[in-house]
Amino acid sequence: MTEIQLIEVKSEIGAGTRGASMGVDAIKVAALNKHSRFFSRNRSIEIPTENQLLLEDVETPWAKRIKGLSKIYERICEETCKTLQAGKVPIILAGDHSTAGGTIAGIKKAYPNKRLGAVWIDAHADLHSPYTTPSGNIHGMPVATALGMDNLGHKVRDIEGETLTEWEKLKSTGGMSPKMLPEDLVFVALRDYEEEEEALIEKEDIRVIEVDEVRKIGAAATVEKIMHLLAPADIIYISFDVDSLDKNISLGTGTPVEDGLEVDEAKDIIKGLLAHPKAIAFEIVEVNPTLDNKGNKMAEIAFEILKEASNVVMNKQ
Repeated sequence: MTEIQLIEVKSEIGAGTRGASMGVDAIKVAALNKHSRFFSRNRSIEIPTENQLLLEDVETPWAKRIKGLSKIYERICEETCKTLQAGKVPIILAGDHSTAGGTIAGIKKAYPNKRLGAVWIDAHADLHSPYTTPSGNIHGMPVATALGMDNLGHKVRDIEGETLTEWEKLKSTGGMSPKMLPEDLVFVALRDYEEEEEALIEKEDIRVIEVDEVRKIGAAATVEKIMHLLAPADIIYISFDVDSLDKNISLGTGTPVEDGLEVDEAKDIIKGLLAHPKAIAFEIVEVNPTLDNKGNKMAEIAFEILKEASNVVMNKQ
């Protein structure tokens, strides 16, 4: 059996809507309500956050609270690396998606000579940089940090000072940049992104599997296609943003989008990917119980996926 290590990152400084820091505890409440002992059987390591910065003025408007996020990147990087080096599979439960760049940095630090593939199950591309972002919210930038891309060909502003210094620090977390190649990235359920991101996807020929295709070919064939596309990769990381699900399921996330995945579709894709020998890390992000229009429904769904995904990992030989 394979041992998992839960890593909690209750950070929300990269989001534009408050409440994602409560997502991990909402998932735990869902587990309690189901009388599950999952969290007593699987103890978590909690990464210190910088959420106190939410009470302070924003000094870097095109990369909000980036100095705090640099610290969190380093902490996640070290813990993820240590977990992998100990022979365990890290399962990260995070607030907003900005911290995923730290997870990727930790994977690459643990396996510097291995080619890393990523499956980004998300309504959004998260390919912005401070040069292109319309909002300055860094949860729209983690993929760009992993790819080491500024997208200067479509920049809408110049950046300097602390923004530039800390942005370069984010990209180089773990001691190398880039962490992965565009051809080793697959988006699933992508459907809401800006023209600057679209231009980068087209320029780099980044693969996208839309919801309609998932529905047409089914979850099993989707997994098979993803693994074929990522065949050159040595190891694979899966990041699951709950806004990849259809907004009618629950509004319990900061940026819900219609026409998303159904729960069973997401669950079957994730389980299928994690059953593969190359899959070495999994992440769930962006549960926000303060926005949920159906009680704690999004967290309940996230826990269901977490529990089943963890069982798949633990039963791997």
